[in-house]
Amino acid sequence: MANQKELFNIKSKVALITGGGRGLGRQMAEIFASSGCHIAVCSRKLEQCEETARTLAETFGIQAKGYACNIQNENDVKETVRQVLSDFGQINILVNNSGATWGAAVEEMPLNAWEKVMNVNLTGMFLITKEVGRHMIERQSGKIINIGSVAGLKAEPPQVLNAIGYSTSKAAVHHFTKDLARKWGQYNIHVNAIAPGFFPTKMTNHVLSEKGDEIRKHNPLGRIGDDDALKGAALFFASPASAFVTGQILAVDGGSSL
Repeated sequence: MANQKELFNIKSKVALITGGGRGLGRQMAEIFASSGCHIAVCSRKLEQCEETARTLAETFGIQAKGYACNIQNENDVKETVRQVLSDFGQINILVNNSGATWGAAVEEMPLNAWEKVMNVNLTGMFLITKEVGRHMIERQSGKIINIGSVAGLKAEPPQVLNAIGYSTSKAAVHHFTKDLARKWGQYNIHVNAIAPGFFPTKMTNHVLSEKGDEIRKHNPLGRIGDDDALKGAALFFASPASAFVTGQILAVDGGSSL
């Protein structure tokens, strides 16, 4: 019978986290590193990733490294995964956290804005999942955590969120999660998603500064997410505790999606 430590043990595993240099990605990197997991973080901004990796390594005594990667570029993705495997030897956990948004009314949204959001949130996720997935299939083991959004679970009024490209892409992330879980379960690869509600990040700063009080007022728990609110769900999906869980979308939103 497994005990608590065994259920949540990810010590010496290797996690690759896209968009891991700041925000929610960094928060998930912190909880993994504090559990003894080695960390690879990548984004287009190398300096942020290197600073995060350096801090995690010094704080938790694990191996960590930052990489520059544009996940929309297939060659970039292939080279980054190759480098991570060369440096760490394996990838046990993939967190697809990189994301983009664009706020505009539907009738005013430029095509290039729509394409940017789709390319990052969907195509980029597909490219890196495919590349890491080949390695996981060979190992017959893996944990994939996709970061969706409550915006992909329900339609918000335009006064709260007017970003149809973002909402649509996150709904697609949720279905991608379920479909991939069905396809890769045979390889002992678990694929799940977290759908965060409002958290204070660079992406949400503008909305929260203008509408934060109203968002809190309508949240069943009366608040927005803090720096620790996502960590438990991420650790659950990354660890043996979720060994019989795949294809699930977990809303971490204080009940706002109800």
